Amino acid sequence: MNCFVTGAEGFIGSHLVESLVRNGDKVKALCLYNSFSSIGWLSQLPNEIGAEIEIIFGDVNDTELMLHEMNGQDKVFNLAALIAIPYSYRAPRSYYQTNIFGTLNIVEAAKKHNCHLIQISTSEVYGTPETVPITENHKLKPQSPYAASKSAADFLVLAHNAAFGVPVTVVRPFNTYGPRQSQRAIIPTILAQFVSKRQKIILGNLKTKRDFTFVSDTVSGIIDASMSVDLLGDVVQLGSGEVVSVSDIVLMVSQLTGQMVEVVQDQARVRTSGSEISLLHSDPTKAREAFGWSPKTSFNDGLSLTLDWMKENISMLRRVDHYHT
Repeated sequence: MNCFVTGAEGFIGSHLVESLVRNGDKVKALCLYNSFSSIGWLSQLPNEIGAEIEIIFGDVNDTELMLHEMNGQDKVFNLAALIAIPYSYRAPRSYYQTNIFGTLNIVEAAKKHNCHLIQISTSEVYGTPETVPITENHKLKPQSPYAASKSAADFLVLAHNAAFGVPVTVVRPFNTYGPRQSQRAIIPTILAQFVSKRQKIILGNLKTKRDFTFVSDTVSGIIDASMSVDLLGDVVQLGSGEVVSVSDIVLMVSQLTGQMVEVVQDQARVRTSGSEISLLHSDPTKAREAFGWSPKTSFNDGLSLTLDWMKENISMLRRVDHYHT
């Protein structure tokens, strides 16, 4: 199978590329063009995997490039997006440009070349839930520019399926974590400060609760969803169905490391009242019934694996006391 992966150099993207290659697929990986020819986390893949990847530098905002590179592809996994929520408050236009109009370029190219588009969404589109656990039928109520851009992208690709018959599947993961994730996310933020032997852990809201899935499980769910004919023109979410709070995570990491720490709340890390989402809790029933998916990695095991990776890559950690947007 010929697979085109955008956002391939990122956290989930690099794991997805690796899994697709191991599955025997032919992978073309789009990395954001940069003057350093950096391929991000793809550079950390085993040599035998990297040798099988065709790497393309470019930008999903380039209409002609998407039309050219997607020719001959069977599946397109769109993970290219600006994703840091705090920065979306400061630069909303760039989020709308990439996450909406970049997606438009991809779905238009998918229409022309008859590619199956797997659009990667986010649980942030639900906003503060009216009912929990959240099902795919819950209405979308974005509370940040980032979430608004991803909601619009979801509607955009589904509209192309309805109007033009473009084969589209929207996969909506809840919070994914694991090796290679940047310190903009809560789990790497906590782990990096523990690994750096901080006596004071600086965090934001300690009460927020999220539904976490280890990255290998998220990737397997994305691939499984891409093979389900029944999900064409539909949305499926990936989550564990369990939630933990930020304070719970700190306690678990403290137990894993044997380190006692003081937690300091930094108001700069707390979302504005209208944007804060206190709880995101998935109902994974649809994924289980549609293609037999459920997470295989427990949260405690996933934390341990991520902590081990952090320890081995401590030289890559920097500014762990800084608020990463």
